[in-house]
Amino acid sequence: MYRVLLAIDDNVDHARTQAETIKQLSAQRVDTEIILLHVFTNNTSGASIGQIKAARTAEDELADIDGRVTMDETSGDPSEMILRYIENNDINLICLGGRKRSPTGKALFGSVTQDVILGTDRPVLVCGGNSDT
Repeated sequence: MYRVLLAIDDNVDHARTQAETIKQLSAQRVDTEIILLHVFTNNTSGASIGQIKAARTAEDELADIDGRVTMDETSGDPSEMILRYIENNDINLICLGGRKRSPTGKALFGSVTQDVILGTDRPVLVCGGNSDT
């Protein structure tokens, strides 16, 4: 089984682009499992991934593929939790939604994408969306 992790944030455009990209790639494989993961940083209300519009958008986009699509969630620091999830679940490919940031912005605010790329030896695919909303 080839396992792909789509780390989904709140950006619907990014989620759609990530799902479309993985859908195209998975058309070549019949043994693909796609996991949609959302990391809550502050989930005092007890929300679930099913309540995240971006995750539902990605799930809908992947509905007709020949693989298995599951949704999962966790809480904590996004970079740390994504890297932990990758190691604990034998992920073959990581797909992240990137956003444009200046080097100064990355230094001040951090970059989940950069942290994941530098923190794993697995392939990482970075997809952007049409906006950063």
